[in-house]
Amino acid sequence: RQVFGMGEDAPLDLEIGTGNGYYFAHHALSHPERCLLGIEKKFKPLIQSIRRALNDGCNNARIVRYHAGFIEDLFEVAELDDVYIHFPDPWPKKRQQKNRLIQPHFLEKLFSLQKPGSFLEFKTDNRAYFDQALARLQASSYTEEIVTYDLHQGESDPKAFTTHFEKIFLRQGLPIHYAGFRV
Repeated sequence: RQVFGMGEDAPLDLEIGTGNGYYFAHHALSHPERCLLGIEKKFKPLIQSIRRALNDGCNNARIVRYHAGFIEDLFEVAELDDVYIHFPDPWPKKRQQKNRLIQPHFLEKLFSLQKPGSFLEFKTDNRAYFDQALARLQASSYTEEIVTYDLHQGESDPKAFTTHFEKIFLRQGLPIHYAGFRV
């Protein structure tokens, strides 16, 4: 929080896998009172993400090139507020599924790093990954708040932000699977 210069009481949100940064910049701009840290493994998307936020005039956003699997090395227990995981690599082949981010050990670590009452948001277009992640989230210490297999079916929330990947998948007619869990 010292790096952000916003004081020790400012909430610290985390986006894991910022991709091209559209949501990252939107979140930082929409919540100037909150610190936003992005974790991205790949260099080019990392640069795109921070440029988008800076071009939008955000001074509450920072980004780090890091593997989210080692998240416990970055944060103290109960240091994080809300966490966003949008469209992580689904590793669709059976032999690759061990590489998926949403694993029981990862959820245990993440849960301990989030403050009580904070929120975890997960979105994907991959039904098999969603089913697996949902089962793991439901078996974890998190409390389920909302689950939908088609986020955009019916009336959507006008304040909701549709990510770049989300728009691509919606144009292809794919439903967006969404889960929201509370610490």
